[in-house]
Amino acid sequence: MEKDMEQMFQERIDKEIRIEPKDWMPEKYRQTLIRQISQHAHSEIIGMLPEGNWITRAPNLRRKAILLAKVQDEAGHGLYLYSAAETLGISRDEMYEQLHSGKAKYSSIFNYPTLSWADMGAIGWLVDGAAIMNQVPLCRTSYGPYARAMVRVCKEESFHQRQGFEILLTLSRGTEAQRRMAQDAINRWWWPSIMMFGPKDDESPNTIQSMKWKIKRFTNDELRQKFVDICAEQIKILNLTIPDPDLKWNETTGHYDFGPINWDEFWQVIAGNGPCNKQRLDARKKAWEDGAWVREAASAHARKRAERLAQKRA
Repeated sequence: MEKDMEQMFQERIDKEIRIEPKDWMPEKYRQTLIRQISQHAHSEIIGMLPEGNWITRAPNLRRKAILLAKVQDEAGHGLYLYSAAETLGISRDEMYEQLHSGKAKYSSIFNYPTLSWADMGAIGWLVDGAAIMNQVPLCRTSYGPYARAMVRVCKEESFHQRQGFEILLTLSRGTEAQRRMAQDAINRWWWPSIMMFGPKDDESPNTIQSMKWKIKRFTNDELRQKFVDICAEQIKILNLTIPDPDLKWNETTGHYDFGPINWDEFWQVIAGNGPCNKQRLDARKKAWEDGAWVREAASAHARKRAERLAQKRA
């Protein structure tokens, strides 16, 4: 019986019929989605921290307003995604507990420090650019609530990518010190952004099954190559350089070749040993603890409101 259900499920997937919360699904499909969606949500929430660090130090009011809006967008993205994950039967509190305990992961990119204002440009151009490359195909993912959330997320991510590139473009046309600051930010964020797509396909344990279920539409290496091809052209507009001496156009493949990735660094960051892992997680835990009174007050208000409504009906 179970085998027949799995076959019918796969047939729906193959026909591009979206899976909805009340539909039957294999337990592994459900668990795979919980892991991926919650990891995505955690990444949006943790991702507020590196940029939130620069809101009070933005160079002018326009930049401050844009950055504030961007960080607020990321909070909203996290909430969309937590809501999508909840449709799979996991509670938000459980997801938070998994994040705070270290059981659940978030994107490796958010464990790096933001040392200058130019980092806001590099994050927008590279980090959000990589996110768009990864997330646009998720608008067609097989699970309906996730796909619909991603449509909204991607519209806002495109704004983030453009504002980041515009920061770098302005700096690249500024003083020599501003140009150096922009180049330094690109040097520091390039390789972590390349790693952001995840491990090589032959070392990714979930890729094959996720592709079969059409949770993912492209492999990690395919998305990474697309990202490199786009950035290698866009950097010419900035008149700056990508910190990779092996980056060159390959006429045979029709793609840019690029140098070896430091996978040891990637796995160290994933294991919790990155430059800011402890700082980021401690900040998240503190926010959760400091907000306990707000959650308690909201719950008390909801109970009182429910009691008043019940009394009126009686």
